[in-house]
Amino acid sequence: MDFLESIARKTAPAADYWSVRGVSEQSERLVVRQDVAEAPSRQTDVGAMVSVVRDGAMGYAATSDLTEAGLKRAFDQAIALANAAAGRSVFDYRNVELPGGAGQYRSPNERPVAQLSLGDRFALLQQVCASADLGDAIVDRTASLWTTHTDQLLVTAGGGRIEQSWDFVVPTITVVASARGDTQTRSSAGQYNGFCQQGGLEVLDRAGFATDGPRVAREALELVHAPNCPAGEMDVILMPDQMMLQIHESIGHPLELDRILGDERNFAGTSFVTLDMFGHYQYGSPLLNVSFAPDLREQFASFAFDDEGAPAQREWIIHRGVLKRPLGATVSQARARALHGKDGELGGVSTARACSWNRPPIDRMSNLNIEAGDASLDSMIASIESGILMRTNSSWSIDDSRNKFQFGCEYGQLIRQGKLAGVVKRPNYRGISASFWRSLSMVGDASTLEVMGTPYCGKGEPNQVIRVGHASPACKFSAVSVFGGAH
Repeated sequence: MDFLESIARKTAPAADYWSVRGVSEQSERLVVRQDVAEAPSRQTDVGAMVSVVRDGAMGYAATSDLTEAGLKRAFDQAIALANAAAGRSVFDYRNVELPGGAGQYRSPNERPVAQLSLGDRFALLQQVCASADLGDAIVDRTASLWTTHTDQLLVTAGGGRIEQSWDFVVPTITVVASARGDTQTRSSAGQYNGFCQQGGLEVLDRAGFATDGPRVAREALELVHAPNCPAGEMDVILMPDQMMLQIHESIGHPLELDRILGDERNFAGTSFVTLDMFGHYQYGSPLLNVSFAPDLREQFASFAFDDEGAPAQREWIIHRGVLKRPLGATVSQARARALHGKDGELGGVSTARACSWNRPPIDRMSNLNIEAGDASLDSMIASIESGILMRTNSSWSIDDSRNKFQFGCEYGQLIRQGKLAGVVKRPNYRGISASFWRSLSMVGDASTLEVMGTPYCGKGEPNQVIRVGHASPACKFSAVSVFGGAH
């Protein structure tokens, strides 16, 4: 990586455009289960993706050989691919001005995780795991810590150079309880790592990781003794660790511009959203304000430049319920204009991203957030005569146009006459994206907002699993179809 720029500029071929994106990533996973430490898992991954544009076609190739000979072979492969596609591509890449700027980004990291020795990191996990042992009904307990450091260097024709470094921290507590013939799992923020942020040990502080074991275990015990969630149409409050999934599946994926243009049909479906909706379509109630926020420093998918090198800035995706712009980066915006006659008013954001050095950038969600409103959680609860509050995603299903869905949560609490009542298990709800967001009737204030995310957003062929951030307050939805495990 230290010599990547000089080698790239030495070996780059004659082309309309070229780029080299080098990535070096080190990760560590530590797990303590049932008070027993598992062997540490450590991984290092280094390589580069080269891209070229020649005669209107794009070609790319990846290599883990960052020597001069290795990079030259990759460029030769990319040129061969571009030559083969010339005159056959559905889009002429000469119609887009690809980014070529310069800049830097580094994750905030007040207290690097390395300040704790490996032994101290395991000691913390053992303490957290032990704190969740609340009796014989607790049949499994796990505490884990996943940390990753990523360095990326993007160099482009014409002198572009962008250097970015990230530190990612993912703490998780999972507890399984079994009693009365039932088994229930409760997690600190989702079994798919809903609490994940950029930073160092301060991320563990924000998660309350060191003291959260007993709470997770108590709620697991509550669930095994709780009745199933009732069925019916009722008001629902979704807490941030479920709003994360709701945003992800029914706003994020439907608004990816390459999906709207048809790129995902073979793998994960299309979208109910069409190009003519932007600028006027009422996606949600006037309370719905959704931002693309790459500048929220601690959030999981913050960056200064996307992987094509375009500078990133905060933009409205949905404002006062109206659909404003898609999640489409430089190339997709140019494709939409060229293929569908859409001019500059369509807009887009800098969100072309790749999961690794061996994948090309495609349109991805990054930080996609619902902005806080003015309702306290108490006022939302007080406004409901009969309803349910749901926490923490456990399951999801959505159709191939990202419209009809049903989602399940780990933990529910009934609301009766404006007050929280008993706990219920297996709370689920269903809806249609095109109308569900219009039922948004109250949005929580800043005191209810949490910065969440997921490391596991999949998209594309070959598949890319990438990091995404979602911040949200608690939100109330009216007249939602709710069902439980008995239905």
